[in-house]
Amino acid sequence: MTSPVFSRRSFQLGAAALAFSLLATGCGAPGSSGDNGQVTLRFAWWGNEYLNAQTQKVIAAFEASHPNIKIKAEPGEWASYWDKLATKTAANDAPDVIQMDQKYIAEYGGRGALMDLSKQSGIDTSKLDKEALASGQYGGAQYGLSTGQNAYVIMANTKVFDAAGIPLPDDRTWTWKDFTDTAAKISAAGGGKSYGAAYGSNEADLIIWLRQHGQDLYTGDGGLGFETATAASFWARLKDQRDSKASPPATVATEDAGAGLEESLFGTNRVAMAWWWTNQLGSLESTTGSSIKMLRAPSISGASAGNGMYYKPTMFWSASSRSKHPQQAAEFIDYLTNSPEAGGILMTDRGVPTNSAIVAGITPSLKPADTTVVGFLKDIAPDVKGAPPVPPVGAGSVQNVIKRYTDEVLYDRLTPQAAADAFKKEVEGMLASARK
Repeated sequence: MTSPVFSRRSFQLGAAALAFSLLATGCGAPGSSGDNGQVTLRFAWWGNEYLNAQTQKVIAAFEASHPNIKIKAEPGEWASYWDKLATKTAANDAPDVIQMDQKYIAEYGGRGALMDLSKQSGIDTSKLDKEALASGQYGGAQYGLSTGQNAYVIMANTKVFDAAGIPLPDDRTWTWKDFTDTAAKISAAGGGKSYGAAYGSNEADLIIWLRQHGQDLYTGDGGLGFETATAASFWARLKDQRDSKASPPATVATEDAGAGLEESLFGTNRVAMAWWWTNQLGSLESTTGSSIKMLRAPSISGASAGNGMYYKPTMFWSASSRSKHPQQAAEFIDYLTNSPEAGGILMTDRGVPTNSAIVAGITPSLKPADTTVVGFLKDIAPDVKGAPPVPPVGAGSVQNVIKRYTDEVLYDRLTPQAAADAFKKEVEGMLASARK
């Protein structure tokens, strides 16, 4: 059998989309096994020091109960993780088990670099949330199992609200006008030292806006599912936040975008509202020293049923299609997903588990912030209308493109409509190029 060959030159992850050519399928070989029958699996993930220590703990627990399998840890940081993974995959040296993001499920899986987990008998998916399971599927294959669910929400810093003398909004009934008006009042009270709201300008922000208009960023068949006029209204709203002083000036926002959480406007209690994922609640409260209230997205009509929110997999457990030890890789992924022991170690730091039995088992031991997140995700369930389509091959860097056009609008270099037209044309080109 011949191994699939990938061109390193064609990998461009992070700032640009991953693109590589699968020339042949077959067996390849990152793992190793000794003469005594013991197997070694390489396991790559990204995370901070806390997450790394937690992951090492779950590795130790797995090895203790599976003495024939050793795990070689390959931790990394988000900023460099994808370039390193691209390099290793191009060199036929991908880790056996890979922490994967939804942006890249199609990029890697659709091009043959990931194992179809549905064909591995060692993985039990019977107790997993069906929608979460579908989020790791592409082209009829199961390329990843969700580590847990998240939702994209507005985090409201109660300390900043209290200082401004502004009450928290009712997130079941508020509109975008309510959001902007509230933020503008907080900015006015802050006298240029604090602001009402940060700009929401990543992929999830645009997806929620489009869904409120009955559209989607992507279609199920790998195209784009929105009208440029709707995208233009997204950037027009962000511009209105700037003009009404609900959000910081463009120069301040640009500087803030490059800051770490501890130095950011939100982290230093100088912004009242900002968009974050639910699993970040604990770290936000710890950093700010404030009580943080999670709020549903505003909607056009004020009805929470139309706010466009959705459950997103925090990340995935995936496996290399060229692992020498697919059975053991599947065994490790099944342990991470379904083992009560693993659940008790991993808790909700990679999202609220999609196995309801694991959630029930860990709930008594959850920290207050995590208990709040579990309750919030349950509360919004009636308004969640299903997940958006999986990002197609070629879409890995669309988030960076959205942010770039946001800057173009906020610095008045492009009108919202011109930004929307250019954005759609550019992304269409990215997807078309990836299909060649």
